[in-house]
Amino acid sequence: MTEEQLKNKSVFRYNVAFYYQSTIIYFVAFALYLVIRGQFVEGYYTVITKDPIIYFFGIIVIISVVALLYNIYRNRYIEFNNEGIAFGDRFKSKVIRRDQIAEIKISKKSNARFPGLKLVRLKLKNRIRPIIIRLSDYENDDELIKRFSQLKDSIIKN
Repeated sequence: MTEEQLKNKSVFRYNVAFYYQSTIIYFVAFALYLVIRGQFVEGYYTVITKDPIIYFFGIIVIISVVALLYNIYRNRYIEFNNEGIAFGDRFKSKVIRRDQIAEIKISKKSNARFPGLKLVRLKLKNRIRPIIIRLSDYENDDELIKRFSQLKDSIIKN
């Protein structure tokens, strides 16, 4: 690749920090409930296994771990290059060329009900419904906004 191609190429990975945080919080709550609910009898600690809340917490922790591992395994990303945008994961990649994009709308301010939630709407020429991208779902969302605004400017010029 030439230096200009490297400068125009950038990859933004899917942010899995939420899944890490939720898994840790669920596990800590599960462990605290086990400690509080258990019994110390003659120097031994026994867990009450017939409590349905323990099973409920256990199922939540297992689901959270599975969701975390699934999203780590999928490895989703958005890639900007000279041709356009590529939405991809470990299994496939969908490339949207610049000439396929009819319009890009970037939300200017955050919604009052959901602060910090910025969206980008890609209107394609061959598709009726727009592609909606939540910028907070990807790492380095400020740089991602800049890349979308650069792409929007280049589409307006053409």
